Amino acid sequence: MKMKKMLLGAVGLLAAASFAVAGCGGSGDSGSASKTLRVGTNADFAPFEFQGENGKEYEGFDMDLARAVAEEMGMTADIQNINFDGLIPALVSKNIDIAISGMTINDERKKNVLFSEPYYQSGLTIVVKKDNKDINGFKDLAGKTVAVQIGTTSAKEVKKNPDIQVKELNSSADTFLELKAGGVQAVVNDRPVNDYYIAKSGEKDVRVVNELLTSEDYGIAMAKDNQELQKKVDEALKKLKENGKYDEIYKKWFGQKAE
Repeated sequence: MKMKKMLLGAVGLLAAASFAVAGCGGSGDSGSASKTLRVGTNADFAPFEFQGENGKEYEGFDMDLARAVAEEMGMTADIQNINFDGLIPALVSKNIDIAISGMTINDERKKNVLFSEPYYQSGLTIVVKKDNKDINGFKDLAGKTVAVQIGTTSAKEVKKNPDIQVKELNSSADTFLELKAGGVQAVVNDRPVNDYYIAKSGEKDVRVVNELLTSEDYGIAMAKDNQELQKKVDEALKKLKENGKYDEIYKKWFGQKAE
């Protein structure tokens, strides 16, 4: 009877140990039995994250970066598509380990989650024809006709200067067509929209003016109490920038190296 109790006790301890190990799976902790990093994203924001043509793979700058971060950590990224407003709750409830989805680092979000070091600086940039030497910054737009997408931050910001003639169009694609047709001297859009257009269209006759009118940093978010994972993600990002992998991913999606 005593031996039976001892055996049962041993089995119980083994079961408890197994449960403890399994409970770490996907958390990103160094003691994790699972090498899976659960990544949350809202796959509806090209070129950062979107559904691939085959309908199975998630593609985009963020997706490639998430996979590279996971690989650098010795893990595999398991990407889950979640509504944007559900990403932070999913982190808080520990249903995912990190969220990467063109998420701006701000004080309101910092109340609920931790952020990695910034991995992308967004803002508004100008696109002009390559032979245009007159426009090298936002002050040079005075007296010019500028295309923007209606209802966007771009439209709002450009309208603040009464000396700019603003042409509002239905889509960002329309703004580029208008520039190509010579109807405007410049286009103002979000930086990733401009960079992605140039990279994917193969357009050689335009250039981006690198001055940012506004600035906001994107970061990788994780649970507020997971400082260990935050440290590992930051270390992975640092290594990716040092070994050139970050630049490789950046150039793939935006046609140039990161500044």
